[in-house]
Amino acid sequence: MLVSNFGNDYELIRGSNGQKLERWGKVTLLRPDPVIIWQDTNINVNDADAVYHRSNTGGGYWENLKKVPDRWTINYKNLTFNIKQMGFKHTGLFPEQAVNWDRMIEAIRNSSKKSLKVLNLFAYTGGATLACLSAGASVVHVDSSKGMNDWAKENVISSGLQDKPVRFLVDDVIKFVEREIRRGNKYDAIVMDPPSYGRGANKEVWSIEKDLNRLLSLCEQILSDDYLFVCVNTYSTNLSLLTLENLLKTHFTNSKVQVDEIALPIKESNLYLPCGVTGWITHE
Repeated sequence: MLVSNFGNDYELIRGSNGQKLERWGKVTLLRPDPVIIWQDTNINVNDADAVYHRSNTGGGYWENLKKVPDRWTINYKNLTFNIKQMGFKHTGLFPEQAVNWDRMIEAIRNSSKKSLKVLNLFAYTGGATLACLSAGASVVHVDSSKGMNDWAKENVISSGLQDKPVRFLVDDVIKFVEREIRRGNKYDAIVMDPPSYGRGANKEVWSIEKDLNRLLSLCEQILSDDYLFVCVNTYSTNLSLLTLENLLKTHFTNSKVQVDEIALPIKESNLYLPCGVTGWITHE
């Protein structure tokens, strides 16, 4: 298990009975989490500045109990992220990914290779993009949502990385990688955080069970011979630790494959919140 400690600007305070109380900078949010099936410390709704309520018909809404800004920023080391209340309970950041950002930064900074190229697929609001840029790599950031790409650009500017070499592309990841194969482009590292289900820029359907194996096969073809790392992260409940390990080992046969569960510590208990599985592949 890899435990992610985000730092002063985020903490998971309590988790019990399907809910988690979190502090994001100076704002405290109460959000549902289906993984929390245990009952531990009681959570008082009055401890939160805002609560997300699920709807019986799907989706849900935020109830602001106190004044909450339209958006605010939090910091992880030298990176700055813009946070806001989104539909379906999200905030635009997954703080448990800090443990992966640290590994990326260390690998890039310790590499003897110059002009490292990183491809970030399903790149969302750019956590991994910021980490790799800050370490000195160039990044191609691919996501099917223009809104997410625009948000990632804001995070790059807020972190003072706007002069770093980064390209933002609104595209379907499989189609993009297929074009990169035809172009003969190679990357020194690939990062991906595939959803269980999603749609591409032109309504292409993505299913992790059907499409991840194919995507990994394609990505193998655009890795440099002495590539630095591949990071595959997923929150899909259908993809167990062992399943991911088997999948990665069948593709990266001459590489070192490490698969872990990621977790966040719960401040007011000795428990940890599971936050998906991650695979880290390095060239041997």
